[in-house]
Amino acid sequence: MRLGLRVFFGFFLIAGLSAVLLLKVFLAEVKPSVREVMEDLMVDTAHLLAEAATDEMAAGGVLPDGRLATQLRRYARRDVDVMIWGLRKQSLDLRIYVTDATGRVVLDSGQPTAVGQDYSQWRDVALTLRGDYGARSSRSYRADDRSTVLVVAAPVLKDGRTLGVVSVAKPVASVQRFIDRAERRVFWAGAALLAASLVIGVAVTLWLVASVRRLRRYAQQAQAGQAIAPPVMPGELGDLAHAMDDMRRRLEGREQLEHDVRALTHELKSPLAALRASGELLQDDLPAADRQRFAAQVLDQTARLQTLVERVLALSQLEAQVGLGERQRVALTDWVGGQLERQAPRLAQKRLNVVWTARENVVVDADTVLLELAFGNLLVNAIDFAPAGSTLELAIGATPTGVGLALRDHGPGVPPAAFAQLGKRFFSTARPGSLVKGSGLGLAIARRIAELHGGRLAFEAARPGLRVTLILPR
Repeated sequence: MRLGLRVFFGFFLIAGLSAVLLLKVFLAEVKPSVREVMEDLMVDTAHLLAEAATDEMAAGGVLPDGRLATQLRRYARRDVDVMIWGLRKQSLDLRIYVTDATGRVVLDSGQPTAVGQDYSQWRDVALTLRGDYGARSSRSYRADDRSTVLVVAAPVLKDGRTLGVVSVAKPVASVQRFIDRAERRVFWAGAALLAASLVIGVAVTLWLVASVRRLRRYAQQAQAGQAIAPPVMPGELGDLAHAMDDMRRRLEGREQLEHDVRALTHELKSPLAALRASGELLQDDLPAADRQRFAAQVLDQTARLQTLVERVLALSQLEAQVGLGERQRVALTDWVGGQLERQAPRLAQKRLNVVWTARENVVVDADTVLLELAFGNLLVNAIDFAPAGSTLELAIGATPTGVGLALRDHGPGVPPAAFAQLGKRFFSTARPGSLVKGSGLGLAIARRIAELHGGRLAFEAARPGLRVTLILPR
């Protein structure tokens, strides 16, 4: 299973179980809470009515035509039509009955036929007569109503004596609408909370998966040898990205160092062997012409070694460089003309003719020192591979996003299989008419300078020859 699905299912399981448990607890507490509030109000009502009945009970008992009975009948006939928090109430639901000190009913507003019955065994009456809090829950007294009725009692007291009990009954169904509405609200609020938590979970999962995929993509690109910056990410993931980048740099540095040492050793073998052979021969007695020839060979191989060392040092500095130096606006047409003049002696030595075209005098922002180094290496490389008396083609082109400086020689070109290796240090093909290979550092330097400018070095088979294009951002 993928990481994203694992994280999402884990979050869904935790959020879902939490939401279900919370909903269950809340819904289980709604009905008892409403009943508790109702019971609290009924206790107040029972004590208020008990106080109202005290004088009548002390004077001889509650009579059917007495003051309290008359008030209860008027209460039952009252018209009610009120809105309570959005719910309509159109009936009065309290039933009040009064018992004497023995528990016998003397007044009942809801069931007049109950007068004279013995309620002394009912919990509300029995407990109240004992001096305790009396309350009970039972079925409705109506035959057509099977709902639960809550009954709360209060003693009728006079000079410390219990004269009787006033009980207040109210059907739980009268508040069931409020309970149902509260349960619906709690349910939908919980469902909305669960949905919001799932949306947040999906968002967090997508963010985490996207971050991990960015790290994976970075690791894959680093494994492929691409020199890219680590992704910018917050927190521990950002620390992990930088740690991976540091590890990549160390591994690349070690591998690159080993590769460069092997390649440099191979490059040094030929000139050192030639120097050793020339030095040994110069120790003998030689004709003047041979001595001059071997001395010239020593100078030539020394110059080759010096060029190799300088290019290695230059490439090392470029690879360690993070950004560019001072940028200047360069008009490429005028600038290229000056660069060709510098190489005029070498061009004349091989009788090379330069044909170049430019649609417009394109202007770019570039580090002129590095740009001269890159173009100089490309031009020297083209001169070395161009046959004597041939032509070098130079073209300057522009697109809305970039500028291309293309240089083509008419030499042997490069096999298609070797194109992927062009621009890497110490990779080169043999010069025309010779088995001697170059160091490949010239193209590597040019490619690194293009990367520092945000561009690239492109290669294209020209048949005959090779076209190398230095592409810089516009």
